[in-house]
Amino acid sequence: MDGMLDAQMQNALLAARGPASTSRSTAGQTPDQIRKTAEDFEAVFLSQMMEQMLGETTESSFGGGPGENAFKSMLNEEYAKVMAKAGGIGLADSVMREMLAMQEQGGA
Repeated sequence: MDGMLDAQMQNALLAARGPASTSRSTAGQTPDQIRKTAEDFEAVFLSQMMEQMLGETTESSFGGGPGENAFKSMLNEEYAKVMAKAGGIGLADSVMREMLAMQEQGGA
């Protein structure tokens, strides 16, 4: 489970850096690319929050078995992506503002 979190965080960081690694992670990104990165970040955050929230308290949605945790994790991840795309909790807006500010400072 921690491996999935590490992979998600690594993917979000790589997406923030763009195709070429630069000293500023948002350098050269369009506002649409920055928005996507901010939504991805919020989705990872929401996914982790939902895993903690739903954890062991929910009934078995998938009939139990050894693969249930993997499927629950994937379901939480998809829920989080949909939530972030629909506006989420506002985290993506704040992250996007900060990324745009960082990009403007880097270009000045």
